[in-house]
Amino acid sequence: MSGPADERDPGLQPERTRLAWRRTTLACTVAAVLAVRSTLRGGLSTASALTCALCCLLWLGFLLVAHHRIRTLSTPGGRPHTLTAHQATAATLCTMALAVCATTLVF
Repeated sequence: MSGPADERDPGLQPERTRLAWRRTTLACTVAAVLAVRSTLRGGLSTASALTCALCCLLWLGFLLVAHHRIRTLSTPGGRPHTLTAHQATAATLCTMALAVCATTLVF
């Protein structure tokens, strides 16, 4: 007799998760673009340039994790791999640090 874990019907769950990763990537892209815009409009200082560069690096880090996850979820057939703790931590830290950097540039 097979248990509930063996009879997994993923339905649209991988598609919804993939779309959620795309939305989050779009939000991070907007935050990074606004950080660059704020830096260029507010006058270029060393601190603002470094914060802007950090925002861009964090955005690239998040983009790397998100792209890997989107690709994994898009594999046809089979069960998509679960997100590793390392990937989840990297995505969370990049998102939080990007928010802090963007807030620093705005205020």
